[in-house]
Amino acid sequence: MDFLIITIVSILMLIGLIGCIIPALPGPPISFLGLLVFHFFTSFSLETDILWLLSVIVVAITFLDYWLQVYGVKKFGGGRKAINGTILGLVLGLLLFPPFGVIIGPFIGAFLGAKMEAKEDINRAIKIALGALAGFLGGTVLKFALSIYITILFVNQLLSIF
Repeated sequence: MDFLIITIVSILMLIGLIGCIIPALPGPPISFLGLLVFHFFTSFSLETDILWLLSVIVVAITFLDYWLQVYGVKKFGGGRKAINGTILGLVLGLLLFPPFGVIIGPFIGAFLGAKMEAKEDINRAIKIALGALAGFLGGTVLKFALSIYITILFVNQLLSIF
């Protein structure tokens, strides 16, 4: 029975890592779900404190992932239209051009919103759009680091039997 659960958890860990890059899949929550399945349905166990701490971190990073794009736009000088363009671009990019639309959509949305705000200043609009891209990349790095850590916890538990 443990073998079947370990196989399922391995698949969840892999999907979690892929989900860090493809935003349609929530990477860290899927990896954490795998860890919970591993903890509750096998003879292996993790410390409860670690599970609670990871649950808080997973929620925080999932929130930060979306917030960082908006923050990147603000930090690079974007106003309300650029922020709304980023959000709209994220949604449309995700729906219309997966998986690359998640990168391209916010960039184009932020660019168009910034262009509406700064009529003639195309350099400023590009800078603001790059802020959206920087926010996306920052969120991706955070998600990937957390999913890697969760996967390492899983692998270390498996290696403890050898």
